[in-house]
Amino acid sequence: MGTQQPLPPPSDNAPNNSLQEKSDKQKAIDDWLPINSSRSRKWWFSAFHNVTAMVGAGVLSLPYAMAELGWGPGVFIMVFSWIITLYTLWQMVEMHELVPGKRFDRYHELGQYAFGEKLGLYIVVPQQLVVEVSLCIVYMVTGGQSLKKFHDTVCPSCQQIKLTYFIMIFASVEFVLSHLPNFDSISGVSLAAAVMSLSYSTIAWGASLSKGVQDDVQYGYKASTTAGTVFGFLSGLGDVAFAYSGHNVVLEIQATIQSTPEKPSKGPMWKGVVVAYIIIALCYFPVALIGYWMFGNSVRDNILLSLEKPAWLIAMANMFVVVHVIGSYQVYAMPVFDMIETLLVKKLDFRPSRMLRFIVRNSYVAITMFFGITFPFFGGLLGFFGGLAFAPTTYFLPCIMWLAIYKPRKLGLSWWTNWICIVIGVLLMVLSPIGGLRQIIIEAKDYKFYS
Repeated sequence: MGTQQPLPPPSDNAPNNSLQEKSDKQKAIDDWLPINSSRSRKWWFSAFHNVTAMVGAGVLSLPYAMAELGWGPGVFIMVFSWIITLYTLWQMVEMHELVPGKRFDRYHELGQYAFGEKLGLYIVVPQQLVVEVSLCIVYMVTGGQSLKKFHDTVCPSCQQIKLTYFIMIFASVEFVLSHLPNFDSISGVSLAAAVMSLSYSTIAWGASLSKGVQDDVQYGYKASTTAGTVFGFLSGLGDVAFAYSGHNVVLEIQATIQSTPEKPSKGPMWKGVVVAYIIIALCYFPVALIGYWMFGNSVRDNILLSLEKPAWLIAMANMFVVVHVIGSYQVYAMPVFDMIETLLVKKLDFRPSRMLRFIVRNSYVAITMFFGITFPFFGGLLGFFGGLAFAPTTYFLPCIMWLAIYKPRKLGLSWWTNWICIVIGVLLMVLSPIGGLRQIIIEAKDYKFYS
């Protein structure tokens, strides 16, 4: 009987190997996810991504918002919103790397740091999803409307085609582009969208200016009743809130920027944000003020619909809008893809694969297309969603996080500034959806589904 060989001593490296495998697997998953798979971008990527994220369907409704708000309140709210949202955007950029060695690549990660693991998720994720999904739906409607306007302008004698089909045509482009893997890969689409936004905004105010002040122009409130005027004012507030809605993707954009301990990402990111905000001012203020000045309270909820001639210019502007909202849709869909794919891969243990991505993204585009076709109440949607979801994530959630994390001195300048933003944001959130909802109800009375 042979002697039994002694068993080798247990290796100290076994648990380490297991941990290493887990770590490698985690890194592979993180590299596959859309948000943090690239960190090589410079400040100008921040600039055009932010322009694409913020300027969009909202700019076309600003003259209509001015008509609902009136000259004095309208100008004040527009300027004040620009200042407040630039301040809250600065806060987001500062908080991205507030913990040395860690980057908060997603809005909800910052929320979890500020409010706690579970509470942070419950506060931020529902609001962020409402903003991003509702924007994608509104962009479906805007894209379809602009394609229809392009078709009707270029070929007025052609047979009329339903808006439904134009939304489907727009969605077919999104079905293809939604398979670009991450934020880095949509840079070209986003750059084209940013250029388009400046182009069609310039066309909108330039064509309005060349048309001149209309003969029967009136600047008073359109509604004949006090209730109608109040509800219109509230809806106008929502339209303005909707126009400044880029904060939901700002951390995700900053996640693509290069960062080192010596040169943190907040430097180039903030430089890009300032450039973006100058471009945003050049888009918003001329369109809002000149559009309202020329057409008064008879302006349509989409300024391009009020401009009929020159036909070639209006057709071109509408095509520019289509290209822009194609890019904007992708910028807002990417964080949603990231959330869904993170849930499936990390929590439900699905294997990261092209097939998983194919199913998730096609399903998402199909759902937003369905809702866009079913509820194309453009103006009312902006007012309703603008107040309900955009006001918290843009106007006051960054301020609450700032107070929770930095705890500035009570009654000091920072403390007062943040509390003023919070109060204004809460008022916006409560009041503006009321006006938007009423407008949806009024428009829905005469609306036939899929007509």
